[in-house]
Amino acid sequence: MTKPNDRHHRGRTAFHAGLAAEHRIAQDYERRGFAVARRRWRGSGGEIDLILQDGTGLVFVEVKQSRSIARAAESLSPRQMQRIYASAEEFLGTQPLGSLTNVRFDVALVDGTGDMQIIENAFGHG
Repeated sequence: MTKPNDRHHRGRTAFHAGLAAEHRIAQDYERRGFAVARRRWRGSGGEIDLILQDGTGLVFVEVKQSRSIARAAESLSPRQMQRIYASAEEFLGTQPLGSLTNVRFDVALVDGTGDMQIIENAFGHG
């Protein structure tokens, strides 16, 4: 039987693994010339893990970490994508060009060993 403390420990471990994955992905984008505009930006509809500046455009990145790349990919649900769209739309309201800003939605997958795969333009604009 799972004890409440075990669940708390696993939750805390998963949280920190997620932060480490986000940090690693941010570093990868920075190495490729992107600037991190925001980390864990929270709007009324939800959170966006990373928002990157790409010239005059923005890249919204959802980071998924799991034991395997495939498992991480499977964890992104259509409902979550809708929340990401809504949050991105809210964030764009704070930008000079608003919804005319050039945007892309990437998904970054990280497995338990730290290997990663970034899927650019992973889902189209909702």
